[in-house]
Amino acid sequence: MTQLSSNHTPRRGRVFPERQLSPEEKARRKAKDELFYQRCRVVFDRVQPELIKEHYDWFIVIEPDSGDYFINPNEDVARQKAREKYSDKMRLMMRINVTGACGRI
Repeated sequence: MTQLSSNHTPRRGRVFPERQLSPEEKARRKAKDELFYQRCRVVFDRVQPELIKEHYDWFIVIEPDSGDYFINPNEDVARQKAREKYSDKMRLMMRINVTGACGRI
């Protein structure tokens, strides 16, 4: 029987290491996301006290550039309303409650 020689060296790590983001790019993206969240949070803090009375635990989708928001008890409907009007803009979904969090811990 012949013995197969194996010159194969196992590769470890990411599938495409050349596509890894630099630490500077990661920090830039994180700062950009945080700035976007803060802009949306201003709109949320402005409308939350009046909406929480009638629409507690509904979903709110916020577009911070215009200050527009869309509310609905159904997450998909709220997202669709926002997509129809602002298809090319970034939006943030929150919940109309004390914290604005969408999930459960």
